[in-house]
Amino acid sequence: MTVNDRHVALISAFFDALGRADLAAMERCYHPEVSFGDPIFQEVEGRDRVMRMWRIQLGVRSGLQSSYRDVRADDFSGTAHWTARYTFSSTGREVVNEIDALFRFEDDLIVRHHDDFDFKRWSRMALGRPHGLVFGWTPMWRRTIRERAVRHLDDAQPS
Repeated sequence: MTVNDRHVALISAFFDALGRADLAAMERCYHPEVSFGDPIFQEVEGRDRVMRMWRIQLGVRSGLQSSYRDVRADDFSGTAHWTARYTFSSTGREVVNEIDALFRFEDDLIVRHHDDFDFKRWSRMALGRPHGLVFGWTPMWRRTIRERAVRHLDDAQPS
């Protein structure tokens, strides 16, 4: 893999901005046609909607602290590992989420961002007992969480 230093710097700039909750700086890293996916927000299309999702995420993640490492990128794609530490506002529970991020680039901006993490582990931390422990692994519970997240995204006002 040929290292693309601009793309490594772009990923780092994104995570630095996330750590500061600097939405404007995060948005500058994204292509207008960016798509985002993770185990909760499976597919979010377009920069406005992706940034709305981040505003929601930063709102329910009280006191978000993030760190990242292992940033790698070539001309087309990149990866990083990041850790999100926060209090889940709905339950007041502490969460430490380990996340693997994948990126694709177009016009030296992030056009695809996909985060992957262990949904069952996250639900145990964020939701506690009995919901997270008992139901966190079931498809029905995942669907409920996903539907709730999409509804929240649809109801959020664009900035």
